[in-house]
Amino acid sequence: MTHQGLDHLAIAVADTEAALAVWRDRLGFCVLYAEKVNNDTVLLTHLDFGNTQLQLVQPLVPDSPLAKAVAERGPHLHHFCLRVADVAASQAELNAAGIATAANLHQGTQGKRALFMDKAGTDTVQVEITGK
Repeated sequence: MTHQGLDHLAIAVADTEAALAVWRDRLGFCVLYAEKVNNDTVLLTHLDFGNTQLQLVQPLVPDSPLAKAVAERGPHLHHFCLRVADVAASQAELNAAGIATAANLHQGTQGKRALFMDKAGTDTVQVEITGK
């Protein structure tokens, strides 16, 4: 898979405003944008980290796996995301290399498409790819 670098690091949070009190207000990172995706089930807020972005991921559906993980673990590093030119082509390359991916693409921010790799193929690390 040919990637174009790190797109973002993602932290799962229960409350975006509480997380912004740390990342924006105390540490001084600027908010770039926020967007609800996947039928308004997740709020994604991106902050400028200079060479990449920090994405705050807040589940908006209480019974989702992400909401359950945040309830059990609290705020935590959820995944890192690589930028690619073509998500579908990268998915085919990953599958050919023996790394399973989610069957369906999901909506990323700003009109991007995205998908997660199966953690069995990434030594249990959650990795996402995003692009067009």
